[in-house]
Parts: sequence; structure tokens; C-alpha cells
Amino acid sequence: MRFDLVPVPPTVQSRPRDPRGYPVPAITPWQDEQPQFALTDYGRSADCARRRLCSVCGELMPKGPVWRVVGDSESAAIAAALAAGRPYRNMAPTLEGPGHRACMLYASMVCPYLARPNSRRGRSADGSSELTEHVVRGAARGGSGAVVGFADYEFGITPSQVLFRFLDVVEFLPHESADEHLAELRAELAVPLLPP
Repeated sequence: MRFDLVPVPPTVQSRPRDPRGYPVPAITPWQDEQPQFALTDYGRSADCARRRLCSVCGELMPKGPVWRVVGDSESAAIAAALAAGRPYRNMAPTLEGPGHRACMLYASMVCPYLARPNSRRGRSADGSSELTEHVVRGAARGGSGAVVGFADYEFGITPSQVLFRFLDVVEFLPHESADEHLAELRAELAVPLLPP
């Protein structure tokens, strides 16, 4: 599905856009007036973590669950834990922050890396360490992904990175192609927004 046909959450409507029309997430850095989609801005990410702001739209997330989009290996691990009736908690930190449910459903469909199994992470986005080496730049997303709701998140801010861990799965929406979430996104957008 073309990104411009995906319904846009109201909180994303006012985000700046790149020349192609893609909304620029709140944590994306800019260089020479161009968004650097494959990178994460340290200061913006730290601000979102501390203030409980959505990493996509930059707006406050209410108390309660937060969402993120995961790739193939984490999606498979969550599915296996849920199928076995076990709790899931990934102790490996990630550089990718949380967001609103609608924003993450939207991001899963609009971001080329998140939307399709054959998409690859940008090679220019290197900056991983031993804590985040599982985030391999240039690697394909893999056969499946998921939008996952978690009861909460925790974060750590180092001198060079903002790292996140997510606690207690409350919703698991797997996909091969994120277009599968179109009905879920439409239903989410039909629900009136509650104040944070």
C-alpha cells in the first residue's frame, strides 16, 4: 500500500514532512534541512524518554500501555512465549522508543523498513554498541514483524545512547506485511482521543 493512502493519526498530521511527503518522526535528526530517517537524535530521544513522549508524534503518552514495532526475531520470541503461556520480557535494550498505539500502527505501515519483510535498515545508521549489537544495520527485517503493546517501559540514558526495555506484553499484533493492520488502524482512529 502506498504510504499516502494510509490514514494518518491526528497527532502525526502536524509533523514536518520530507520532500516525498513522509512525516518525520519526533526522534529523527535533521542535517542540511533533510531528515535522517535511519538515525535517532540523542537529545530528542532522551527528551521523549524522560517526558513520556511518543517517539513518532512527539506528543504525551497517557499513563498505561505503550507500543512499539518489532522485527522477525522478537516477534517470533513473543509469539512462542505467548503460545506457551509464559510471560515475555526481553532484557536486551533497544534504541527504539515507545509510542501511541495509533502512531505505531501507522509507522508499521508507512516506514519502508517496518512495513515489508525484505526491507533493510539503513547502513548509514550505524552507532550500535555491545548493548545494541543485535540491531544490525543493512540487515533485512525478516519474515514477520508485530506491533506490540507493553504495560510500561524503562530507559537508561548513557553519554551516547538512549536505551529502552519494555515490560509485560499486553497486546500482540503480528504481521508479514504491515498492510494487515489497516483495519486495526482505522478502528483506532475512530476512537476519540483521551487527554493524557
